[in-house]
Amino acid sequence: MSDPLIQTMLLGIIEGITEFLPISSTGHLLIAEKLGLGMRSDLFNVTIQAGAILAVTVIYWRRLWSLLIGLRQPENRDYVLKLLAAFVVTAILGYLLVNKFGFKLPEDTQPVAWALIIGGIWILASEWLAAKRDDHPEVTWPGAIVVGIAQIVAAVFPGTSRSGATIFAAMLVSKTSRVAATEFAFIVGIPTMYAATASKLVPALKAGVSADEWTHLIVGFLVSAIVAFTAVKWLLRYIQTHRFTVFAWYRIVLGTLLLLFIK
Repeated sequence: MSDPLIQTMLLGIIEGITEFLPISSTGHLLIAEKLGLGMRSDLFNVTIQAGAILAVTVIYWRRLWSLLIGLRQPENRDYVLKLLAAFVVTAILGYLLVNKFGFKLPEDTQPVAWALIIGGIWILASEWLAAKRDDHPEVTWPGAIVVGIAQIVAAVFPGTSRSGATIFAAMLVSKTSRVAATEFAFIVGIPTMYAATASKLVPALKAGVSADEWTHLIVGFLVSAIVAFTAVKWLLRYIQTHRFTVFAWYRIVLGTLLLLFIK
């Protein structure tokens, strides 16, 4: 496929679908590049991620507003402080990872394949354990800290899935429901991904971005936002009555196919 704008739209669609489903957006974007959709800059990848985050911001705006205006209520203040703690843990570890250790994402699919398979097994185990105990009503402080760590684990191992790692970290450590864990994981992703976008966008603006690149950034951002809005709305309805098991098997099958057929 030679039309760069169509490639941009397809990458936006892939990002929008996969960012919040527990199947790894980074892994799928890497696979898409290997299949011929073209290598894109870190700025492009983080910008289309921001489009997906915008969709979640819109979906949860009432919840975010209620937290903001209700900070005098102990339960809201506690929830916001847990979100802040998770974000700070991610920010500190992310800074050390990039600025002190010079971390860069792998460029081949084998690590992605193994992360998909291991993540699928992790989801199956998490759902099995969750079925054996009663749910705690909310994410606990240890759960919030582990969610912050899980975001970095997902960044280090593409194919892990940020949403998947954080949802199941919250479910297992806090022993909370998949609905409560999903809400916390999605909301904490809002400041995390906006911060990641700013860290790439500000230096890029200083260096200069061409008009053509701006076109691709804007198109990818908008497509990702629209598709992510639809995907998240569907997922939030789905988990009311279903487990995440189908995503686990998808990951295992996809990871196996990658090991067998794509190098």
